[in-house]
Amino acid sequence: MAVTHTLEADVLRRQDPELADILLGELARQSTTLQLIAAENFTSPAVLAALGSPLVNKYAEGYPGSRYHGGCEIVDVAERIAVERAKALFGAAHANVQSHSGSSAMLAAYAALLRPGDTVLAMGLPHGGHLTHGSPANFSGRWFDFVGYGVEAESGLIDYEQVRTLARTHRPKAIVCGSIAYPRHIDYAFFREVADEVGAYLIADAAHPIGLVAGGAAPSPVPYADIVSATTHKVLRGPRGGMLLCGSELAERVDRAVFPFTQGGAQMNSIAAKAVAFGEAATPAFAAYARQVVANARALAAGLAAEGITVTTGGTDTHLLTADPAPLGVDGRTARRQLAAAGMVLDTCALPHGDARGLRLGTAALTTQGMGEAEMARVAALFAAVLRDEVEAKAAREEVRELAGGFPPYPRW
Repeated sequence: MAVTHTLEADVLRRQDPELADILLGELARQSTTLQLIAAENFTSPAVLAALGSPLVNKYAEGYPGSRYHGGCEIVDVAERIAVERAKALFGAAHANVQSHSGSSAMLAAYAALLRPGDTVLAMGLPHGGHLTHGSPANFSGRWFDFVGYGVEAESGLIDYEQVRTLARTHRPKAIVCGSIAYPRHIDYAFFREVADEVGAYLIADAAHPIGLVAGGAAPSPVPYADIVSATTHKVLRGPRGGMLLCGSELAERVDRAVFPFTQGGAQMNSIAAKAVAFGEAATPAFAAYARQVVANARALAAGLAAEGITVTTGGTDTHLLTADPAPLGVDGRTARRQLAAAGMVLDTCALPHGDARGLRLGTAALTTQGMGEAEMARVAALFAAVLRDEVEAKAAREEVRELAGGFPPYPRW
């Protein structure tokens, strides 16, 4: 596999050296810095091979056995494999693997169940909700009437009683459970109970935890939600893209919401890469990986807390954690810049009950590289030292480069 990609790189270098340099530069960046963005990971060489395959050439509007273009006999097999693997991996009656992203999967979920103007209850953006959970800049906030629930001020945990009260007051057509910055497991059974009480559909936005679900390291929303929307990258370690899981009674509505309502032709190279990732995620090795991701996140959270950084909810159950660097004398945006200069790449996030920005970190990528709890302790100590100005950016950058160099994401490239 490495030989194949080396040959392809040589072809690109001869054809378009400017772009070849950019691609190789990005590989170097990923290999010499610490990827702490919670939504990122490193795919396997097999996933990359599928993405760069001749399947990218095939136009395949529609579904297997019912395409609008000829010559789809082979790609039909690829999509059927992806669907069957997703169904088996997550215990779902139906899977749609065509969504181009998590946001387009959420759009299709709404399209399958709602009409413009319907009321939707979802986590508010300042508390960890996604753009598709009602942002006025997003289709969700423009087309639907969103009501936001939040987290408790003291614990940082979802205010479940507020969820129940808001549901009873507003009688939403759908309830969304899921977040881009909530580090704890979600009580899907509770959300199902509330949805049933008010006659609402339940949509689980599982973009972040779905990889942990695949590895048995997080509870599954599939038995509780009417539709589960997810991404295939992040912890799941597949190509960038989305998918939808549902029961057989909603299968046709979900499929039609994806195509022809919200998308055109399927990206067959990406669907094949999803199939590869689903196959990888069904192995004992991936289950061990998922457990290590969580162990690493907890070790990182404990290390940061020991350094005086405030970790929201007191820790994490998942691959991600959110933290407030204010006790070290810096705000989130300043901390992000300082850490980036030292080669530690991460995001800022909203902190509930205030205007300050915090930091969102994840351990999926570092775990894929082979790092464990010992390395998380080292990352936490270096993290805090940079923010305290105990080490110069140049010295910290060299230490990061040395640590990353010991765990190359693609060793043979």
